[in-house]
This record gives sequence, C-alpha cells and structure tokens, in this order.
Amino acid sequence: MDFDIVIIGGGLVGASLACALRNSGLRLALIEGQPLPRLDSGWDSRIYAFTPGNVDFLHECGAWQRLDASRIQQVEEMRVFGDTGSRLNFSAYEIGAPELAFILESRLLQHALWQGLETQDNLTLLHPAQCADLTVQEDAARLRLQDGREIRARLVVGADGRDSWVRHQAVMPEAPTPYHQHGVVANFSISKAHRGIAYQWFQPDGILALLPLPGKRISIVWSVSPEQSAELLALTHEAFCARVSEASNHTLGELQVITPPAAFALRVLNLAHLAKPRLALIGDAAHNVHPLSGQGVNLGLRDVRELAKVLSQRGALDCGDISLLRRYEKARQGDIMSMQLTTDTLKNLFVNDNPLLRTLRNAGLDATNRIVPLKKMLVRHALN
Repeated sequence: MDFDIVIIGGGLVGASLACALRNSGLRLALIEGQPLPRLDSGWDSRIYAFTPGNVDFLHECGAWQRLDASRIQQVEEMRVFGDTGSRLNFSAYEIGAPELAFILESRLLQHALWQGLETQDNLTLLHPAQCADLTVQEDAARLRLQDGREIRARLVVGADGRDSWVRHQAVMPEAPTPYHQHGVVANFSISKAHRGIAYQWFQPDGILALLPLPGKRISIVWSVSPEQSAELLALTHEAFCARVSEASNHTLGELQVITPPAAFALRVLNLAHLAKPRLALIGDAAHNVHPLSGQGVNLGLRDVRELAKVLSQRGALDCGDISLLRRYEKARQGDIMSMQLTTDTLKNLFVNDNPLLRTLRNAGLDATNRIVPLKKMLVRHALN
C-alpha cells in the first residue's frame, strides 16, 4: 500500500486532520488500533471545551453539523476564584461575542468525524490495526502492521496520544515531566441552574473546574495530589458529591453522580521539535499541558489547522520534506510554549503554601479583574 500521508491515531485530532485534507488531492490512510467508542444515551466522562475558532474549523470539516445540538452546551461566562476571596470574571458579553466556548463529549465528536471519514474518497481506513515497525528512509517512511501488511508513505503523522508510539519510534528523547498531580473527572446532575457559567477555584491543595453541560448537569476536573485522588476515588458517591459541593462553596446546590469518578496523571511535555524528515507530531503526541486551562484539545486542533494549511500550500514540495514540515513546527511553537508557560506558572503559583505568593497571586486576580482591556485581550486570544 502506497500513500502520500499516513495518520496514526483516529481520535479527535487524527480524524480531524484526515477530514481537513479531504480535498487536498493527497492519498491518505488512517490507522486506529482501538474500537470506536459506543454511542448510547449515557454521558461520556471525557468532556472538552472547544474554542469558537476550532468549532468553525470542525464545521468546515463537516463534523459539527452532524452533532446532536441537545448535547452541546455554550459557555457564556467564566468565574475564577482565588483562595482568599479574590476573583476574576470573563464574559462573552463584555467583548460582544455570543459565547466563550462550547462543551461537548469526546465520543460524540469522534463519531461525527468518523461518519465523514467512512465516505471520504481519498482516504483508506485501517481499523482496527496495530503498528509493529516504522523505518524512515530518504524517499519514504515504511510501516509494518502487526498482521504483516506493509505501507509506504511520504509522510507519517503521529496523532496517537500522550504515550505516542510514533514519537517513541522517531527517537524524540524528551521525557514528560510529571506534575505529581492527578486529574479527577466526573459528571453530576445539579439542583441549581448553571446558566452557562464555568467555574474554577484555585486552592492551596488543588484546582477545581466546573464545566456546564446541557440541562442541569456539570462536569468537573479536579487537579489534586495522587494521595488526594486515591482518597476521592475511594469515597462513596454521596461522600464524593459532598466533597465537590464543599470545595465549590455549594454554588450549584445538591449534586448527584452521573458518571463515576476517574483519574489520570498530569504532566507536561515540551519537545524541541515537532517534526523530522517524513514525520510530524500533532495533538497530545506533540505536547502535554496542565488541564487547568482546558486547552489541550484546542492546541491539538490548532496543530491540525496549521499542518493542513502547510500541506495544502506545499506547491511542488514533497509532503514529507523537512523544510515544509519546519514551517508547521515554527508556526506552532509560539502557541504551544505560551500555553505551557501560562498553565505551568498558574499551577506553581497557586498550588503553593508560600504566604508571599499567596498574597501576590490573589492580588493579581483582583487586579486583572479590574483592567477591562487586559481581560478583553485574554478572552479574544482564548477564542481562536
């Protein structure tokens, strides 16, 4: 099998790249090893906040309009609280925008993307399939699958997640740095309406974010120590609801668990390069950030947008040419570094017992809240 581009990983990022290249004239293959998530009436614990810019992109890909609108929640306001009463509010109304973000379950978007992939003329789906070996030569990259099939491609794109097989095969030596925190996620029904408001509490022992879901429902991401994570997961549902309700100052009334809590280790990954000859990384394969900003998936989709643009405007260049891939890398480094620096700084600033830092961080929230032009600039940047 001979292709221009082989994308390894059929999650949100890999699938959206295949969709974005549907009219490129390139011969594509997409390799996905895991079964696609089942669609049922239950709620997915993997919830993402998508920026308006990325929603526009997903609409251009044909995926967004396939979604059930009743499962999408708009975020119109965000309220951020420090640990001594300080606060910072962001509002779509302040900048004349209809919303700040859209909240959606991962599996619903993945299903919508794959609906388009199944009828895409320039795409071959290899699913389920597992990669066994990758060799990069001057004229092409060669993949061998575990079932013995061999594939030749001018470019291999790793979209295979935070523990990327492609990144390992490419011998990109940088290792993730653990945050020594776990992200605890769960969904709840609530007794008080959220009114499209997202909340975040910075506390000395962790960071709690509440994201609105359609109806009287919310999703949480609670960044805590591994010991606290184990303690929270060991609680009964009633006790867990009580802990979340207490940590969020009972803002949304009584809580009831919809999806049981789960946890994952948090880390940061900063690669010196996102590309090598005939290889490129996108999404979590290329970078990891702290979830306090809710921007991990948005970074990945902006990778897709840039790589698709570079490949579509390649002219006579081979799509695996390193000079072409360096354009993608250079265009993405600033956005990635900025997000990693911001989330890293906020995490280290707030999850800290130093009294001086405590005073400074809370004063900083209040000061930012009073500087309307600064708030507007931050919000507009986050809409891309």
